[in-house]
Amino acid sequence: MSHRQVLEAMSGLLLGLFVAVLSSTVVSNALPRILNDLHGGESAYTWVITAALLSLTASTPIWGKLSDLVSKKLLVQIALVIYIVSSALAGLSQNTGELIACRILQGIGAGGVTALAQICLAAMVPPRERGRYSGYFGAVFALATIGGPLIGGVIVDTSWLGWRWCFYVGIPFSLIAIAVLQRTLHLPVVKRRAKIDYLGALLVTAAVSLLMIWISLAGKNYAWLSWQTAAMVGGGLVLAVLFVFNESRAAEPIIPLALFRHRTVTLAALASILVGVGMYGATTFLSQYFQLAKEKSPTMAGILTLPMILGLAVSSMVAGRLITKYGRWKAYLVAGTFLLAVGFGLLGTVRSDTSYGLLSLYMAAAGIGLGLTMQNLVLAVQNTVPRHELGTASSVVTFFRTMGGAMGVSALGALLANRVTHYLTQNMAAAHVPPGAGAALGGGEIPDLHKLPAPFVPLVTDAFGHGVGMVFLVSAPFALLAFLVVLLIREVPLRTAHEEAAASPTLELVKEG
Repeated sequence: MSHRQVLEAMSGLLLGLFVAVLSSTVVSNALPRILNDLHGGESAYTWVITAALLSLTASTPIWGKLSDLVSKKLLVQIALVIYIVSSALAGLSQNTGELIACRILQGIGAGGVTALAQICLAAMVPPRERGRYSGYFGAVFALATIGGPLIGGVIVDTSWLGWRWCFYVGIPFSLIAIAVLQRTLHLPVVKRRAKIDYLGALLVTAAVSLLMIWISLAGKNYAWLSWQTAAMVGGGLVLAVLFVFNESRAAEPIIPLALFRHRTVTLAALASILVGVGMYGATTFLSQYFQLAKEKSPTMAGILTLPMILGLAVSSMVAGRLITKYGRWKAYLVAGTFLLAVGFGLLGTVRSDTSYGLLSLYMAAAGIGLGLTMQNLVLAVQNTVPRHELGTASSVVTFFRTMGGAMGVSALGALLANRVTHYLTQNMAAAHVPPGAGAALGGGEIPDLHKLPAPFVPLVTDAFGHGVGMVFLVSAPFALLAFLVVLLIREVPLRTAHEEAAASPTLELVKEG
């Protein structure tokens, strides 16, 4: 494909990616208001995010496997249709249970779009040229991350719209993306008989879900050291072992174990888990910090995160162009994970009274680290595997990143709820507030600072500021481990042309219309 043809086809992919990322970011700043309206607490806040991440995680390898077998264009369009339907249903939710169920379906659609966008790019462009195009993906990711909270904040703050439009707003973009892809995306289709490993998808989803439920409830509904913990952790590990056993015997495994014979794939998958913990944690809990520790509106909360997002966008585009020019990528991974660890460590020092100047520097460091890391882990894997495994290998990286994010957000959300309760109890005791007066805080629900009695507000903002700081402090070691892992990845110069698929009489290549 010529440069112009690639850009035309990418326009639909980028629009779809924008919509997929928007599905998470548009609700981030609106969630405190949404859950206040639906009477949900910190646990519901966490699950609205992790439900979508979990279904995205489980569905990503299936989308990747399907992309190696059938029309990639059709799959992207199906994923966008799923997103449209689930968004419409989410906007009609009447309680947190319905909203979480709709978010599960939304995650399946978003997972298809995010995985297939990378896979389609890999099918269009050889690795050496892929760097500059990956930069566009990073920029769109940043744009959706910038625009999402701002759009969500404006919608929530506009009385004649309301929070339900946070879900409806992505539908028009999805319809346009479907039409653009139909006209511009033309890729080879591999036609062959295949079996999808649904049992593998079920086992890995059940394993991750059980561990996430344990993390969410432990320490609150039962003790960390209890029979419930033993049952859930033991059950999760048993399911994980069964998943590995199933993958070793499946005709078309959802995650082929043979991929991990490549050292780069194994290390990139591990680094993706560690980066995912921090990446989703940062975008999830910063909005709570600005709204509940800094008393900002949802719109302002989005604006105040700009240093992180601009750092991500600029670093992603600059690194992409430099990688294309020189064909080297490891240095950017090393620098990115190091900056991510430093940024999270610094964000771990924030409190409700931390100056915005310092916050901006800390967020920029974390954002630059993310921009140098996310796309380049995928690029490293795509440069390692044969062309006929591009779809599966690309989705494996996304799978582990979102799995790390899902479990990280669940664990960090549980930590935040625990720490906020702890610090709030301390603050109330120090202020000599009678224990019974705490009922004004809503019994564990996300508080609405505007409805609280004035004496309670500084107690709550201080507790949330300290709690969010603790979340980032715990995230920093994960980023540091990712730094150590990428040091072990062996750099292979990027290929300048697609590796030809091995000839096989069972494969029939046709051109998509």
